[in-house]
Amino acid sequence: MKLTNLLTSAAVALGLAAGAAMADTTKVGFVYVGPVGDGGWTYEHDQGRKAVEAEFGDQVETVYVENVAEGPDAERVMTQMALEGADLIFTTSFGYMDPTINVAKKFPNVKFEHATGYKRADNVSTYSARFYEGRAVQGTIAGHMTESNIVGYIGSYPIPEVIRGINSAYIHAKKVNPDVQFKVVWAFTWFDPAKEADAAKVLIEQGADVILQHTDSTAPQAAAQNAGNVITFGQASDMSEYAPKPRVSSIIDNWAPYYVARTKAVIDGTWESVDTWDGIGAGMVEIGEITDAVPAEVKEAALAIKDSIANGTYHPFTGPLKKQDGSDWLAEGEVADDGTLAGMNFYVEGIEGDIPQ
Repeated sequence: MKLTNLLTSAAVALGLAAGAAMADTTKVGFVYVGPVGDGGWTYEHDQGRKAVEAEFGDQVETVYVENVAEGPDAERVMTQMALEGADLIFTTSFGYMDPTINVAKKFPNVKFEHATGYKRADNVSTYSARFYEGRAVQGTIAGHMTESNIVGYIGSYPIPEVIRGINSAYIHAKKVNPDVQFKVVWAFTWFDPAKEADAAKVLIEQGADVILQHTDSTAPQAAAQNAGNVITFGQASDMSEYAPKPRVSSIIDNWAPYYVARTKAVIDGTWESVDTWDGIGAGMVEIGEITDAVPAEVKEAALAIKDSIANGTYHPFTGPLKKQDGSDWLAEGEVADDGTLAGMNFYVEGIEGDIPQ
């Protein structure tokens, strides 16, 4: 055989091998609402992406796009990922719900996973964490530690996920401090450090000496640090650079095990559309270190709440509870069902102000 023929045969063989290797690689995409360096929500999702790479090595290729606005831009990004060969796409913000459903219809062979939403399809799963469980722990600490009896809360958007958190934090602050008041400022953003800092400053000016947030940047931590004598809690990520004070603990979203499991299901061919809603017990919600700025007896009370939630002996929404308008909601010992929690659009009794529509 001539040398040219040998070279041609080798090139063909190499090409076939490369094609087979590419065919065996699962491409996993991630769509992020903020920057990977936000120190909060998007940072933790990207830690999950890195865990997928570490787990599967050359079996996977991951791609991501950050700072994707909710709406038409998200649909464009998802479509491009699918066109470029993604087998599995994680869409990691509530406002991506309809874009995810729309793109999934066009690409029935691509698997989609939407975070914090409720619309599913044959090729669309939904997943979220029971953040309200972590808020119960934070509320316990906040109620004990406030000296002004005013707790400030920075809300992102008035969706059930955020309203659940406000209610849970308030219920548990009120249990340990009957005089506590909550003041809520709506930022109408997930990630905007300037707006988040302004919201924190407004709450501090109104007398809040504890700030909770359901927004993604560390700007409220910095504002509290500058104010002095204000405590905060890390949101979505540990934000431990502000420990031991103002940040005295945190809610940490641990997406890595879920992302690894769902990627493995695609690789194995066992993926199916499911709805997942896990919390402290399953490890999807973690409580960051409670620092020594918190008195020992308060830390003990907070950890007791955490442990009872984790082992299933206590539910943060246990009656008796009334709605803000004074109407009965949960009777003594009655526990809220997931359907009500998933669609929560009301404050519990004692929280002042209206939920924006």
